[in-house]
Amino acid sequence: MLKTLQDLFLVFTSVLFIVDPLTAVPTFLAMTARDPPEVRRLMARRGAWTCAVTLTAFALGGSLIFRLFGITIAAFKIAGGVVIGLNALDMVQARRSQQRETPVEKAEGIEKEDVGIMPLGIPMLAGPGAISTVMVLSGAAKTPLTTVAVYAAIALTAFLSYVTLAAASGIERRLAQTGMRILTRLMGLVLCAIAVQFIIDGIRMAGL
Repeated sequence: MLKTLQDLFLVFTSVLFIVDPLTAVPTFLAMTARDPPEVRRLMARRGAWTCAVTLTAFALGGSLIFRLFGITIAAFKIAGGVVIGLNALDMVQARRSQQRETPVEKAEGIEKEDVGIMPLGIPMLAGPGAISTVMVLSGAAKTPLTTVAVYAAIALTAFLSYVTLAAASGIERRLAQTGMRILTRLMGLVLCAIAVQFIIDGIRMAGL
């Protein structure tokens, strides 16, 4: 029972911490600076839906992609661990990973009237690290419970992303930059450990 709870907690924290909607708050505010609160909430909702649909699609199609390219779960787990680790290192340094959105994409987002789908949903929320994570988790799920947990984690993370971005102005006011950086570093530290565990598990599965 304890092992099952640990697995479920690992699934949820892996998805939530790699998506990390808190670090998207400053960019989201910059991109919607000219928009009223109701438009910001609409953009937040579209971004959350885009994130949920994208991650669910890759979680569902993960096994097909593995078979198509002849990739083993062990290999993808190691690769996913590396990608997650790179994102985590940026978080530990309180930097938003350039693997998510480039300065050009951010600038384009500021100019766009509708930023909900791109670049907010993809790649700010559902970036390469998040896609790799859900593919690894769904591919490694051994029981129906852990499989359901992956999709539940995606749905809950998308909901928390919406709540976070809809309240972005208040969060930035209350936490300020220092508070947001502290939280980002803490989540990055946990994510580093998760990335290392993914790599260790992949090596064990490969029998190296």
